[in-house]
Amino acid sequence: MNTATRTTAQALRRLSFTFALDGSHAACLAAGADGGWYTEGWRLPGTGPAVPTALPLPGGRSESLHSQLIALPDGRVLVCRHDADRHALLLLTPGPAGQPVTETELATLRRPGLRLLPMPGGTADGPLPGAPVAVALGTDTRPATTVWLVPADGTPPIEVAELPGLHGGGVWLDRTGRLLALDRVQGGLVRTVVLDLELGQVTPLLEIGERSNDRLALYDPDTRFAMVRSDAPGTDRLGWGELGGRQPLRFPESLHLPGLFLRPIALDTEAGPDGRRVVLQIDHGTTSALTLWQPELNRLTPLPVPPGRLGAVGHWSAAGLRMPYSAPDHPAALTTMDVDALLALGRPGAPAAAPLPLRLAPLGTERPAATPWQHNHGSTPAGWRLDGSTGPGDGGRWHPAQSLELAGPAGPVEAVVYGGDAWLSAPHLVLALHGGPADAWRLEFDPALQRMAAEGLAVLAPNQRGSTGYGTEHAMAIRSAWGGPDLADVLHLLDGIAGQRAALGLEPPALFGVSYGAFLALLAAAHAPDGQVARCAVVAPFLSGARLLAEASAPVRALTTRLGGGDPVDDRLGPRDVLQLAHRLTAPLLIVHGDRDEVVPVGQSRTLRHELLRIGRTEGADFRYVEAAGAGHEVLVEEGAAVLHELLAGFLRTGRPT
Repeated sequence: MNTATRTTAQALRRLSFTFALDGSHAACLAAGADGGWYTEGWRLPGTGPAVPTALPLPGGRSESLHSQLIALPDGRVLVCRHDADRHALLLLTPGPAGQPVTETELATLRRPGLRLLPMPGGTADGPLPGAPVAVALGTDTRPATTVWLVPADGTPPIEVAELPGLHGGGVWLDRTGRLLALDRVQGGLVRTVVLDLELGQVTPLLEIGERSNDRLALYDPDTRFAMVRSDAPGTDRLGWGELGGRQPLRFPESLHLPGLFLRPIALDTEAGPDGRRVVLQIDHGTTSALTLWQPELNRLTPLPVPPGRLGAVGHWSAAGLRMPYSAPDHPAALTTMDVDALLALGRPGAPAAAPLPLRLAPLGTERPAATPWQHNHGSTPAGWRLDGSTGPGDGGRWHPAQSLELAGPAGPVEAVVYGGDAWLSAPHLVLALHGGPADAWRLEFDPALQRMAAEGLAVLAPNQRGSTGYGTEHAMAIRSAWGGPDLADVLHLLDGIAGQRAALGLEPPALFGVSYGAFLALLAAAHAPDGQVARCAVVAPFLSGARLLAEASAPVRALTTRLGGGDPVDDRLGPRDVLQLAHRLTAPLLIVHGDRDEVVPVGQSRTLRHELLRIGRTEGADFRYVEAAGAGHEVLVEEGAAVLHELLAGFLRTGRPT
């Protein structure tokens, strides 16, 4: 599809939301069913709905999935496109409705890494000529960080300073754009420092303990109210206080929730009779939660929001709290929340159910049970509005999903499940394995899983050991043990599901995996007893950690080494090497790989194809190999992804490789 013809009604995926500092506009990367990405601008009025507008590029080009965006107060969008160590800065100016934007090249900066931060100030009429609209932080391998001011009128970026050490974060300490707090990594510690952009000088800001890691998380220049994150109290936790005040920073127990990561999102700029209020996001497992922190009262109050995933960024003003939101049946969009109205509803939900043994999973055909939110508040709660979420083109509804916990071999395993309460007895069932390995399935919109659900497939997407969002122990269980505890969880679920379905006279489940999940799916297909896997579809698989280390790029090798991916697993199952297990892959197999995959080299899949042919398997009958021309590692979200979604869903339903 030509990007010039795209409309906001076609946006099914949205990523990388950014808000103008005054809250008047936002921007994100958006993609329609075809998977071609483009920039989308949002106008955020003081009253009424947020309004998205597609900003298609001239010539029908797609935007890079890895581009960074900065929303400006005048509605323009600053874009940084990364190409190795070359970073192109461009300005997108909206044109008349339905017309391409004006794309203006500003500058090119060269550093191994580059990140942009928006500057305070600016108006709807735009900045003064030569006034900077962003700060660019360029990181080097020495290590050092170069800081530039980026104007929007085409004049060259102004180098402000070259700072020793790597610097990240970025919190403004004033409203004029002079004092910027940065997190400096040096000497094995992370400490927040202040960069004076006028003088190019750095001074310390947070040094709470002698060897503590201290970062500024949120700051209000008008009141000097700050929230910090530090391990000075003994564990990494949030604290608060007034910078430069007489009272020391406080780390209340109410902000210490073991195993949960609290992220400050926004401060209510109009303090009420009970003092200041901060909204915090808590991510745990498949879902997000919001809670209201009132420091003067030392009170943390949960906000009743619908199940789903929130975007970890937001802006709070008189118009409400605005944040990105997604759910399985609601493509990502912007929600506007009236915090006081939500508080009046009270806390929704019921206590979490105990992990469910598969033998007790519902087998009936009743309508999917309503969520606790729906029982208490209905589908659209007061104080909650979602703007810009796209429905199916046929006028119907997207397929819903739920989170549930299943009993695993070493504890509960949470999963996202499509197919209602009767998912286990659906005619066709897919066990879907996420990539990473440091990743997880979330209760959010996923076009590939939606396409499977539309094909009549039930989907069980588990967060086995190694998944993020369940604490350090769960995530680190597979360090130096790729295909160890996680494979044990998958084989346990596979055995239970296949046994239950066999008792009902149904075919066994199919396996689906992407990247690391593809590696895990192939191991599971090879080790599962005969008759437990109906078919297997994998996207961008690697064959073993050691083989990935031998072929991948330097950054991927570094990550694999850090996670212990090349370390052997010593148990009765033997080496976790798909190539050595190819003879045990007997179920119909579909392999998909982008020929420009920058993470998992396409040679991994080509080697597997050659081995299957060598041992006598017939391509087109026993297996099918699809190499997507011009596609990278994110082949399922790049342009042309809809074709692959259909291919995968059809294969997982029928098993026919052609």
